[in-house]
Amino acid sequence: MSGGPFDGKAVVTGAGKSQVGRRLGRTGLDLTIEAVTRAIADAGLSVDDIDGIASYPGPGVPDLGFSGATITEVRNALGLRSRWYLSSTETAGQIGPAIEACMAVTLGLANHVVVYRSVWESTAQAGAGRASVLFGGGALSGHLEYTGPFGALSAANWLSMPAQRYMHDFGLTREQLSAIPLNARANAGLNPDAIYRDPLTLDDYLGARMISEPLCLFDCDVPCDGATAVIISRRDAAAGLPRHPLTVESVGTGMFERATWDQRVDITTMAAHDVAATLWEHTKLRASDVNHAQLYDGFSFLTVMWLEALGFAEHGKVGPFIEGGERIALDGPLPLNTSGGQLSGGRLHGMGFLHEACVQLWGEGGERQARNSPEVAVVGVGGGPVGGAMLLSTR
Repeated sequence: MSGGPFDGKAVVTGAGKSQVGRRLGRTGLDLTIEAVTRAIADAGLSVDDIDGIASYPGPGVPDLGFSGATITEVRNALGLRSRWYLSSTETAGQIGPAIEACMAVTLGLANHVVVYRSVWESTAQAGAGRASVLFGGGALSGHLEYTGPFGALSAANWLSMPAQRYMHDFGLTREQLSAIPLNARANAGLNPDAIYRDPLTLDDYLGARMISEPLCLFDCDVPCDGATAVIISRRDAAAGLPRHPLTVESVGTGMFERATWDQRVDITTMAAHDVAATLWEHTKLRASDVNHAQLYDGFSFLTVMWLEALGFAEHGKVGPFIEGGERIALDGPLPLNTSGGQLSGGRLHGMGFLHEACVQLWGEGGERQARNSPEVAVVGVGGGPVGGAMLLSTR
């Protein structure tokens, strides 16, 4: 389709993924180069064809393994001649660089941009473990001045509060919420690259140890080592490439309220709702046109927020929508997180969802391929105070 913020000029032409696993013992740069070169080859391009590069986060992130490699390291390793580049933490979720790459190719600043995200927390933090998301420790600031003294140092704590409020106000039950991790595990069982592939039952879920009520162990994603990359191309430059280009129909970048975990006007909503509003502003497509979804599941409740924000369920009615899991299964009308997501596939931190959406739209999911031959996919990435979304189609 034409139109949208990029008038059909921004397309995805390739996708690549590195080895994914727990404590692989490989460096972040090694994994990054593997994913990037696979994406370039997948698009039918050579390294010399790549004239743009973008990634999240920027340099200087002190948490071990949270960033696998900077764009400077990747540029130097591959000898890239970049006409455009970007690296930032202040962006529309972890796929913000992919959205900005779409702008770059639309404006003619580059022809083919490689966008990647890499992590190696599982190896880098093998000794001490990952007890919180406090980058580098030090003095507490922002909302942590108020939550930190009570031991609420993890996003699991910050999310458990709006989750409890949502359950109180709208009747979402843990049995209904279980559909998210149970669906993820069922899909992961069909994905040879997934971290956790053993079957997961409702009894397993309800009997798991509580992390931060109402979120139990299986509501939390699993740190891993791995990298994913996609190639964003200008449509004219993609002529003759082997893959059918995926059109970027729209993107969501909104932030209407303060960037906060706990001070929105309605605490049962998140930045995902602002993101979704801007996504639909830029396209004639609607939620009813979407037949595939890759939605952030750093914690299962975040997926609830994305399903609601994007309009698949009315406000407060996600529980009945996901109950039983039939609607979001591989053979359902809205296959969700088909690789196993981050809950079972591994925490590739956002970009893994964009990679999987491309795989599914190209019909290359293998055993985990969605049964409805998806033509329109939505990707929603991020949680709490920040997020970004992309709408892709094969049309």
